[in-house]
Amino acid sequence: MEFRRINGLPPYVFATINELRTEARHQGRDVVDLGFGNPDLPSPEVAVDKLAEAAHNAKNHRYSSSKGIPNLRLAISTLYQRKFGVAIDPEREVVATIGAKEGLSHLMWVLLGPGDSVLVPSPSYPVHIYSPLFAGAEVRHVRLHGPNTTEGGAGSQSPGDEFFDNLMESWNTAWPKPRVIVLSFPHNPTTACVDLDFMQRIVDFAREHGVILVHDFAYADLGFDGYEPPSILQVEGAKEVAVELYTLTKSFSMAGWRVGFMVGNHEIVAALTKIKSYLDYGTFQPIQIAAIVAMNEAPDYPRELNAIYQSRRDALCDGLNRIGWELTPPQGTMFVWAPIPEPYREMGSLEFAKFLVQEADVATSPGVGFGPGGEGYVRFALIENEQRIAQATRNLRGALDKLR
Repeated sequence: MEFRRINGLPPYVFATINELRTEARHQGRDVVDLGFGNPDLPSPEVAVDKLAEAAHNAKNHRYSSSKGIPNLRLAISTLYQRKFGVAIDPEREVVATIGAKEGLSHLMWVLLGPGDSVLVPSPSYPVHIYSPLFAGAEVRHVRLHGPNTTEGGAGSQSPGDEFFDNLMESWNTAWPKPRVIVLSFPHNPTTACVDLDFMQRIVDFAREHGVILVHDFAYADLGFDGYEPPSILQVEGAKEVAVELYTLTKSFSMAGWRVGFMVGNHEIVAALTKIKSYLDYGTFQPIQIAAIVAMNEAPDYPRELNAIYQSRRDALCDGLNRIGWELTPPQGTMFVWAPIPEPYREMGSLEFAKFLVQEADVATSPGVGFGPGGEGYVRFALIENEQRIAQATRNLRGALDKLR
């Protein structure tokens, strides 16, 4: 039987690691799961309480609005003003999404079609690669080196500068010219971070060449050592060409709630709003109401979570460096993007990740699962506490010694 939109999809390599982890646990082994980036921290208590209260109101059981209820859009507008100093019109410049993945996927249907092309960082979060393909567009991979890569390590060109140069090279050689550029900083999986100067350069380029910028800002509130991730909408002229996806998934540890937003250029917001009106009725209204409370009444919650993730980052990076797996601690995200140590690199990332489950009882994500630029790396997710992370690094030392 033919399934046209999915026949070209490669095997989901993360499933291989998940199966090995599950099998090991069925055997009674204590696997430290640092693979899937599924937040383990609780959602804000005030949001949980409001959800329970709102769910008991029968009026909230009816269809909602795919655009998001007015007070939800007002809450994200208030958040952007408070955090980034960006004024957002809650009527024209915001549409609620059922998480960032839904928003990005349907946005690609609006912006792209057969014959169009899009520039996407490589490696990249899989939905950034495959949602344009589902829309029938051609994806052009643009090399991105994060702070832990050999080409983009400490003391070399910054990730933003290198990526911008690579974007210009891809643009100059592409025909027809790409219609959309997908961005996401802090970046999953490489953890690469950029500054406002990079955002201004890419916005200026997009304005000059008539390109649409889509910035997935999933890790907006996860910046370490004083680094504050910038919103693309903070720079001059951004609303002419750019939209940004913000989500409560990581910022408020509300992953399963599926609450996100697209903000920015009003024409693009209107276009996504129109297609969503045909496809969904929005998130369950009690969840929207609880999300309003989270943003308005727990504004400091993202900082509390950020401190926990930074502590876990320190525990993992310090532990890996002590066992000889050298890397630079990331400035953002809830991940560590680790180059496979040289003696083991020839195994490839999938075989190496399998080896770590089988011999170290540690689950990671193989870099190849993030596209062609991910080979040679594994990604650790900071979803276990410091004690479990310490256990993982002890296990890793023993396993890697077996290969030396």
